Amino acid sequence: MKIQFLGAAGEVTGSRHSVEIMLAGRQRHFMVDYGMFQGGREATHKNLEPMPYPPKDLDFVVLTHAHIDHSGLLPRLCAQGFTGTIYCTTATFELLKILLPDSAYLQRADVDRAERKQKVGKWRGEMPVALYSREEVELTLAQFEVLEYGQMVEPAPGIQLEFRNAGHILGSAIAVIDITEDHSDKKRCVFSGDIGMKGKVLMPDPDLIASADVVVVESTYGDRQHRSLKDTEDELVEVISSTMTAHGNIVMPAFAVGRTQEILFLLIDLVKRGRLPHLSIWVDSPMATAATHLTQHFFSQLDSQSRTTFDWYKANPGAVDLRFIADVEESRALNKIKGGAIIVSASGMCDAGRVVHHLVSNLPREQNAIIITGFQAYGSLGRRLVDKVEKLRLFGEEVLVKASIHTIGGLSAHADQAGLLDWLKGFKTSPKTVFVVHGEPESSSVFAESIRDELGWKNVIIPERLHTYSC
Repeated sequence: MKIQFLGAAGEVTGSRHSVEIMLAGRQRHFMVDYGMFQGGREATHKNLEPMPYPPKDLDFVVLTHAHIDHSGLLPRLCAQGFTGTIYCTTATFELLKILLPDSAYLQRADVDRAERKQKVGKWRGEMPVALYSREEVELTLAQFEVLEYGQMVEPAPGIQLEFRNAGHILGSAIAVIDITEDHSDKKRCVFSGDIGMKGKVLMPDPDLIASADVVVVESTYGDRQHRSLKDTEDELVEVISSTMTAHGNIVMPAFAVGRTQEILFLLIDLVKRGRLPHLSIWVDSPMATAATHLTQHFFSQLDSQSRTTFDWYKANPGAVDLRFIADVEESRALNKIKGGAIIVSASGMCDAGRVVHHLVSNLPREQNAIIITGFQAYGSLGRRLVDKVEKLRLFGEEVLVKASIHTIGGLSAHADQAGLLDWLKGFKTSPKTVFVVHGEPESSSVFAESIRDELGWKNVIIPERLHTYSC
């Protein structure tokens, strides 16, 4: 068996792992995730790279969850000739019906905007590329087969697949794949996908897996510890209280799937417990609105605290003024509000979508606050805010950054170093090989060393992108 890492190797986005095996005398390929690279021009070039073999030769795809950095290039893969089955959980598929059409729309909108500016001589640099169309998304959705957690399927003779709950976002899964190659004993490969934090808001704790020969584990926060939930709540309460007292606005860039719902539940819970007063919250993302409604549909998959908070809100709807913005005109009207608003908007890394317009309006005023709630990749607008830039160029205009910038890492949907090690400790015997992926170089390096030191596992590899490894 060979694994080639086409993405999320030495970086966080573009998760794609190609597995090559020998079954019934012939070479077979399958893919775990097929995500989009995000952040900067280099990401665009990587998204346009061809696969190392024809897509038509790919037998099937295993998708761990719906986030675009894991799923976002599936329509391109299918348009290029892949006709096999894509396996995911039921909730992931429902989320994809929201996320992938939106991704196609944003790409087309970026191209159209650039072409308009180019015609009047106002576009500089490379033109954006639409990687796929809405029609190609629809065709891709027809290739999915959905599984429940714990359901076993056989994608090909000699291969068994089971999904376990990763506790990251709704529908997120750990892929447990048992492979019996020609003339070989069965090997178990476990792909972590993105692992959630234990005890976090909204999602249950990630499932533990007892055994594996090969483990591919994420390391987004492999070099650090998150603040405790109590410390996170304390900081959030302080920032919101001081900003509201100063009659400012708060803009919270948030991933539409997972993070937005987590923020809403946390804010409502803080009001429920009397830590915050009545709040006026606007959710300005059609995708986040749809994902929030979907979260209610999968109510039984939430943790017990979140179910209790949601029941309280339904019984006390006046405690929080929560509004979901429906159209562009309503979104524009938000920028006329000079104080007292909490605006939760996508995209989570601030690179596109409605949040950019809210940043243009709110960054220049020092009484306002920007609360960063998730990982910001190198090259993203959100990362530049975290790095304390003094000004930005947005929509062709210079915008001064006078609002306070707050990074609240305790809200992450990813496990920190301790959480990842706790998950790995669930294996009763040490795997033969561990690949550390989905992390920036420093994070992956520190985490790999912590695995060697704390767990005593010796064969821990940080794979290089496009390299192939025998297992």
